[in-house]
Amino acid sequence: MTQKKHSSFGMIGLGTMGSNLLLNIVDHGFTCSGYDISPDKVVALNELNPEAIHGFTDMKEFAQSLKTPRVVMMLVPAGTIVDSVIEELLLVLEPGDIIIDGGNSHFVDTDRRFKYLEEKNYHFIGMGVSGGEEGARRGPSMMPGGDKEAYEVVKPILTQIAAHVNGDPTVAYMGERSAGHFVKMVHNGIEYALMQLISETYEVLKNGLGLSDNEIHDVYKKWNEGRLQSYLLEITRDIFAFKENGTDHLLLNDIKDEAKAKGTGKWTSQAAMDLTLPIPVIDIAVSMRDLSKYKELRTQAADLYPNKKAEPYSDDNEKYIASMEEAFYFAMVSAYAQGMHLLHRANVDYKYNLDLGVIAKIWRGGCIIRSAFLEDIYAAYQKNPELEHLFMDDSIHENIVRSLAGIRTFVSDVARHGIAAPAFSVSLGYFDNFRAAEMPANLIQAQRDFFGSHTYELKGKKGVFHTDWEGDPKVNTDADS
Repeated sequence: MTQKKHSSFGMIGLGTMGSNLLLNIVDHGFTCSGYDISPDKVVALNELNPEAIHGFTDMKEFAQSLKTPRVVMMLVPAGTIVDSVIEELLLVLEPGDIIIDGGNSHFVDTDRRFKYLEEKNYHFIGMGVSGGEEGARRGPSMMPGGDKEAYEVVKPILTQIAAHVNGDPTVAYMGERSAGHFVKMVHNGIEYALMQLISETYEVLKNGLGLSDNEIHDVYKKWNEGRLQSYLLEITRDIFAFKENGTDHLLLNDIKDEAKAKGTGKWTSQAAMDLTLPIPVIDIAVSMRDLSKYKELRTQAADLYPNKKAEPYSDDNEKYIASMEEAFYFAMVSAYAQGMHLLHRANVDYKYNLDLGVIAKIWRGGCIIRSAFLEDIYAAYQKNPELEHLFMDDSIHENIVRSLAGIRTFVSDVARHGIAAPAFSVSLGYFDNFRAAEMPANLIQAQRDFFGSHTYELKGKKGVFHTDWEGDPKVNTDADS
């Protein structure tokens, strides 16, 4: 094969995501080059569009096929492989070229790589990409961060290949250094939470209300046609209609109940803990995926602690499902709110220069957590760009208040019937503490001071104090004195 002209864009990693993204770029009039260590993948790529896509198994030839400044995007597994590929690229690229990490890299690694490449005079962009295979092919949501000068170079390509909502591309510059991968990490954390919430509604619909698969399909179909409309509910609806050829039952019912994960949810929880900011809906979603892996132990426990059936769950399923819709709305809002609050705090501590309104805007299409509610989030930040927490927005506040009865009914009923719905439970618990002017944390401080002399502060009095709790009762002492 003879290449007629230099390519505008290079891709390392020709798996499903990489090859589909290249096809998307070619659809918009750009020529591309791809590299992979697998000859079969390179042959397959060259057969897709020989005039516009050129595949290579030689890294030097791949680099020489690109026009300068070279733009090379990596879509390889996160971790040490990314570092290895960067070192290979440094042997064939030149200072001034642009390297994009489009994988799910940990933001801590992205910070390190940004500094490393900046010192060598290479431009580096850490870019989160959401939307899966279909998004890559037809229009993903992309979250680039890092070198802003480099982003301006690749912006014409990215804005064309992104999904579009109301004419706006679902891509924008996120902010400094690792901002893009941090935003994508939080996106994935919210994704974990929403998936856990949906699975808990499935549990209640099936084992609580006793609905058939067809009836559950109809519930998700109806919910997806209203204010709960989202990509995740859309695919859940379709899962409850999918049967393999020659079978008379849902494929879902053959799938083992052990959920896998790639670690981005865990990273979100770890980052939130480092920033001392609570995101309990995301945390519990990560924990429940972990618990699902202990299948043998759970099976033994099921025999040891059988669930005794309480009275019928509801005498009016239609009315109860409407209440469940309120509960799901409430918990969904809480999941997004906790994620956005984490972004707000990270912006302060890490000085990313994030624009939360822009983030909500580009999440409205192309990505896995796209939903009708993101329009409300976008509107909230349009009204108040400095909004710290979505619960404080007037419009969202009104909808939360209207949904409270539903979430309280749902949480109390699952507890009474022995059905697990921990994400719903912590959504409500988080809210009730969030709105508490006084939390019982004063007792915790007293306990800490009692056993560890960790001190405490007093209401209306400056200073830090310590008490000898086991000595004679006396006025507390100023620990600073």
